Amino acid sequence: MSEIIKGVRQMKGAQSIEFAAPPYILESACVCGSKEGEGPLKDTFDYIEEDSLFGCDTWEEAESALQEKTIDVLLEKSGYKKTDFRYIFAGDLMGQLIATTFGILKFEIPLFGLYGACSTMGEAISLASMTVAGGYANNVIAMASSHYASAEKTFRFPLEYSTQRPYSATWTVTGCGAVVIGNATNKSEKNMIKGKITGITTGKIVDYGCKDSQNMGACMAPAAADVIEQNLIDFGYEPGEYDKIITGDLGYVGQTILIDLLQRKGIEITDNHMDCGIEIFDSEKQDTHAGGSGCGCSATVLCGHILNNIKKGIWKKVLFVPTGALLSPTSFNEGQNVPGIAHAVMIEHPNK
Repeated sequence: MSEIIKGVRQMKGAQSIEFAAPPYILESACVCGSKEGEGPLKDTFDYIEEDSLFGCDTWEEAESALQEKTIDVLLEKSGYKKTDFRYIFAGDLMGQLIATTFGILKFEIPLFGLYGACSTMGEAISLASMTVAGGYANNVIAMASSHYASAEKTFRFPLEYSTQRPYSATWTVTGCGAVVIGNATNKSEKNMIKGKITGITTGKIVDYGCKDSQNMGACMAPAAADVIEQNLIDFGYEPGEYDKIITGDLGYVGQTILIDLLQRKGIEITDNHMDCGIEIFDSEKQDTHAGGSGCGCSATVLCGHILNNIKKGIWKKVLFVPTGALLSPTSFNEGQNVPGIAHAVMIEHPNK
């Protein structure tokens, strides 16, 4: 049963929660496509699929197959059965979350479907952690995915158009990451834990007036700066108290803007900032321009590279900040701005 500490105020500052009984990341799984499997993090992925269609007829079905494969891997690695999970918090970039709808159908796990654009993994982990910490579930899954071709088809142009991409554009990651969030009930479980979630900071929608859907980094950087600043204020931290402050998919353009925006506020993160969109591809060998993006970008980097380093003790404490651009084909075609949002999750070494 969950270890619930009654009567303890867990709200922290204006937008944060500090868990009195922190939930744990008990296991993780990540599945990627072939391009990601050629990048510098290839050895951290659990499975690399060479067929971009995942044996399916459409890109949307392929992303559903990607999600299904990821949960299969997660169940195999964790030793859990599908009936061990009370809820799953999951989402993708497709309209009405159709990748998730059909991707998790066979598992029959009660679903909270989420859309936070590319910040979805942060939202999923935040809500899953609150659910476990509040005693509403013992074990839950948090998951997010994206697919390069389905995202291009939805938000930009079909691949058959062969349009030229500007250098500010990022490459949507074909990937899915999932974690088991729960309580460590015995010593053997604690030895297997990937990380401890000590707190979260929920982001606000931030709109700096950017309209360029081919420059996601510029659209999302202000939201990332806002939630990072708020996390530091709410917890009374200096940036150096984190081994890494890790954004989701700002890429090279967004990283520059983020660092500049925070420097203007007297906050320096240059030495300990990392961006999943920069890490997942090799900028010199892979033609991805500004880096990687998509829900699957931060999710796969978290479930492999980041959690591996935390478990090994290389990093004792990180701030994981997935970032999202809040647009739809309708809003873009009607000339609306592209606001951003970001959610921060504080992850520590299990024994810290």
